[in-house]
Amino acid sequence: MRLSARLHQMAGGFPRPFWFLFGGMFVTRCGSFVLPYLALYLTQARHLSVAKAGLIMALYGAGATAAAPIGGFLADRAGRRFTMLLALLGGGAGMIALGFVERVEILAPAIFLVAAVTEMYRPGMQAAVSDLMSGADRVRAMGLVYWVINLGYAIGLTVGGALAGVSFRWLFVGDGLTTIAFGLLVAAGVPESRPAATPRAAGEKPPALWKEFVAPYRDRHFVAFLLLSFLVACVFMQNASTFPLDMDARGLSKPEIGWVLALNGLLIVFVQPFLSPALAPHDRSRVIALGALTIGAGFGMHVFAARPLAYAAAVVVWTMGEMAVLPVSNALTADLAPPDLRGRYMGAYSMSFGAAVCVAPVAGTWLLATLGRTGLWAACFVAGAIACGGHLVLARSLMRQRKDRLAA
Repeated sequence: MRLSARLHQMAGGFPRPFWFLFGGMFVTRCGSFVLPYLALYLTQARHLSVAKAGLIMALYGAGATAAAPIGGFLADRAGRRFTMLLALLGGGAGMIALGFVERVEILAPAIFLVAAVTEMYRPGMQAAVSDLMSGADRVRAMGLVYWVINLGYAIGLTVGGALAGVSFRWLFVGDGLTTIAFGLLVAAGVPESRPAATPRAAGEKPPALWKEFVAPYRDRHFVAFLLLSFLVACVFMQNASTFPLDMDARGLSKPEIGWVLALNGLLIVFVQPFLSPALAPHDRSRVIALGALTIGAGFGMHVFAARPLAYAAAVVVWTMGEMAVLPVSNALTADLAPPDLRGRYMGAYSMSFGAAVCVAPVAGTWLLATLGRTGLWAACFVAGAIACGGHLVLARSLMRQRKDRLAA
């Protein structure tokens, strides 16, 4: 296949607003300086204990988790564009202000609030991408978004390290400015894409506000999908908690741990654009099921790993599963949602992942301390297999619901 045809297969046919969102995601992820270096800032610049630093970092995770359903609700009620502008411009300004906060008793709640505002953009962005695409194009689009997030994040880690060497304050300023830049790109090139609300019969009263807020959680098939997604995310998030601890305990050096961890991002950058078009025509649930099993198998392989190459082989396996599960899950969520509830469904999916970010380190370290490395990695494999089976059981129901939504 010629290069031009391959590029068109990966990225052809997308509307102009998508590329503004794509460029904005690249800019803001290149500037994601604060979170990766927040622990160092709190312990080195603010002289907090590791325990206190961990609690403050957990506040960021809690804020991001709360932001998901709120951002989804606003994206449906006030609009995708409005929600993204509010979150990105307000959150960017808040992030800059954090760099000048001196008192810890103000810094801790401020971090929660900034996360709760900034991360509201995510369901709005995902809903906007879904509004612009349909069918197989959604998988391609979500795959490209996931790809550019990882590319930008890798660049941000490098630039953030250089800025931290000059002054930690520049991390907050740079992060805030790139977030505001994303907001300006939205203002310049992303029109409102929210579908019209479903018309009501004459005399029909609008539903209560709380019923609108919890609408995704009354869809029992979607709730089952969320629980399975949470389970897979708990396995996957071991890469940021128990996985480095296990490699360190097995005697790997810091440089060896670094390149093994970096392999995940490199694979995504070089493989994801080609993988998403290949997965797009296939049944969403079955792709996710296979991906969940692959993630579980990859983390289960750590049981047998003792050298860098063995760990690297396991990373290759679970990264392939990650590239199948995450973009396709976003596309399936968009397919399952009624058009006027798409933001709330996206917010609910984001919240399931955010909850796993909070739970996974606690559960993983407990399993590691209680059952040892063999028990931990075996549990990851079992969880992946359970999620695979669950998605296969749900496949027919979700396929029927997806066809009904797309037909409507």
